[in-house]
Amino acid sequence: MSTEARTKSRELRNALAAAERRRKKRTRLVATGGGLIIVGLLVAIVISLINAAGNGSSPAAQGSGKAPAIATAGGALAVGNAVAPVKLEVYLDYMCPYCGRFEQANSGELDKLVADGTVRLELYPLSFLDQASSGAKYSTRAANAVATVADRAPDKVLALNTALFAKQPAEGSRGLSDDEIATLARNAGVPADVVAAFTGRSFESWIATSTKAVFDTGISGTPTVKINGKVFEGDLYTAGPLTAAVTAAKGQ
Repeated sequence: MSTEARTKSRELRNALAAAERRRKKRTRLVATGGGLIIVGLLVAIVISLINAAGNGSSPAAQGSGKAPAIATAGGALAVGNAVAPVKLEVYLDYMCPYCGRFEQANSGELDKLVADGTVRLELYPLSFLDQASSGAKYSTRAANAVATVADRAPDKVLALNTALFAKQPAEGSRGLSDDEIATLARNAGVPADVVAAFTGRSFESWIATSTKAVFDTGISGTPTVKINGKVFEGDLYTAGPLTAAVTAAKGQ
């Protein structure tokens, strides 16, 4: 082979070797780039999850829903003097007929005890009897109306509470319509703009979460009444016994 031929052969081999090196380099870059893309996606997912947790947008947080302005951490609507000597907790469902009997017997006295500063009343509007309103979710709709009032016109909570029980529908019926609830609220002195907000149903998730939380504490039915954290075991359906128990608790 001539010197020229040998030179051309060497140049060809060098060119082929260089081409192979470039091919391998491109392969490594593609593989690395793909790996970086995958890592980047994983990092983005992790960051998204962390941010969701930090912003309270996890499924559990979303399920808890917006709470009314006067809501307690336990799911009650607190009415009256925050430093009253007696805390009275009432667990109720607006479809529960026994709650209606309790309200009929005691609402007048409770209004007085709240007004004179004796009682800090905590109402727990529950929705477990939605199943007893033929699919109309009456318990939730009524509780949402009360929660909306608690958020935007808290001085009218007891008036609406009383009005709802005064016109309480029969258990097993579809309950009052949204228009009928709105009319009761207006007649109870709730401002028109607050009544108009009922249809937004802003507090349905809060009500559902609060209902579950209440039953998780061991409450098994309504009405349940607690005086300073202790379940009242007396007569709930006759005027007098509850008031006497509250008066006794005030003096302790």
